[in-house]
Amino acid sequence: MPRAGLTADRITSAAADLADEAGFERVSLSALARHFGVKDASLYSHVRNLQDLRTRIALLAGGEMIDRIALAVAGRAGKDALKAFADAYRGYALQHPGRYAATQIRIDQALVADSPAMRRTAEITYGMLRAYGLDEPDLTDAVRLLRSTFHGYCALESTGAFGAPREVAESWGRAVDALHVALVNWPRGERDRQPPQVPR
Repeated sequence: MPRAGLTADRITSAAADLADEAGFERVSLSALARHFGVKDASLYSHVRNLQDLRTRIALLAGGEMIDRIALAVAGRAGKDALKAFADAYRGYALQHPGRYAATQIRIDQALVADSPAMRRTAEITYGMLRAYGLDEPDLTDAVRLLRSTFHGYCALESTGAFGAPREVAESWGRAVDALHVALVNWPRGERDRQPPQVPR
């Protein structure tokens, strides 16, 4: 029988805390079992396996992160929204390194489609970018640019990889400014860049 007091949500929350404390890669069912004072088998009544647990952490963290971002960008547009989005993203990544690492794993697309948090993330991100006049496929390209820039910066900052004396937060602000300029001046698709063909 399931251990009294144990639920999938409680296990996931404890796993997310462990990820922040020890690192996402160090989260294991054995470590959680020790945390709750139970045998490993007791957890399998609530989570299928380690991959299921990691996916649950990712969905939990994704929901927390987009809640923070949504609060930050509310009522803003253009550069103000981009800056608020970026700062909320960086803040979460640095304050919750294990949870943030979980958000970078690949999740089954069926689970993504069923997740309110993931749908909300897409709505807020794409909504912010549509204010720059972008449509597909430029929207997807812009999302990938933002994600790779934000993630790369946060990953390097979290490991202390920026060694120059320049204040890291100042460089972050300049990077966000540069992204705004890139979005305002977004290069359009190949058809828009090529001169019209003269009929023969």
